[in-house]
Amino acid sequence: MPIVDIPSGARGLTGYLAVPAAGRGPGVVLVQEWWGIVPHIRSVADRLADAGFVTLAPDFFRGVPTTEPDEAGKLMMGLQVAQAGADIAAAADHLVRSGLLTGTHTGCVGFCMGGGLALLAPTVTPDIDCAVAFYPAMPWPDYHPAWAQYAGKEALVHQCEADLPTTSEQIGLYVEEIAAHDGVAIVETYVGTQHAFFNDDRPEVHDPRASALAWERTLGFLHRRLDGPFR
Repeated sequence: MPIVDIPSGARGLTGYLAVPAAGRGPGVVLVQEWWGIVPHIRSVADRLADAGFVTLAPDFFRGVPTTEPDEAGKLMMGLQVAQAGADIAAAADHLVRSGLLTGTHTGCVGFCMGGGLALLAPTVTPDIDCAVAFYPAMPWPDYHPAWAQYAGKEALVHQCEADLPTTSEQIGLYVEEIAAHDGVAIVETYVGTQHAFFNDDRPEVHDPRASALAWERTLGFLHRRLDGPFR
């Protein structure tokens, strides 16, 4: 299994690394759902690598995956946003220093909890140029991204219809903040979808059609932002 060590202050962590067949490519930091580094996240990393991206999924829970919602909720709420930001920055730095990238910046992709952290990612390091957030959750009291760091950067948010009553107002405010600081934020809403619609390990919510469209948009966005020697 391609597990690498990532130095991150006093609390180093590991990550799942997926590399394209070509051996090089643009870099992506992949941020887990509240379940941890489970098979679904590893499969997404592999799919991104198949699409040409050197992908690193840092283990924010440091070796504690779960399938129990109550435990997952406790792990998520026990996460300190500052530490998570440091871990994201460390993962991006690891990619930039790896010698595997064709550019000088990376992107960030995340799901649910990881979607909220993906939106944070461009604010914690200049190494991250853009973010893709699938149905982002931002439940932490200390979640206050420095939106001014989005200048010249871009975010893509995939929003499910079921989340609109609880997240659409907050996401709208974040979009305004990003735009106010010379960044760009695009929100795509998927009608008829449930939270976690992209997770094909959860057939009760998985939506194949919406997932395919969101994936197509994600790859196009990442290639547009990261391809070439000057991104």
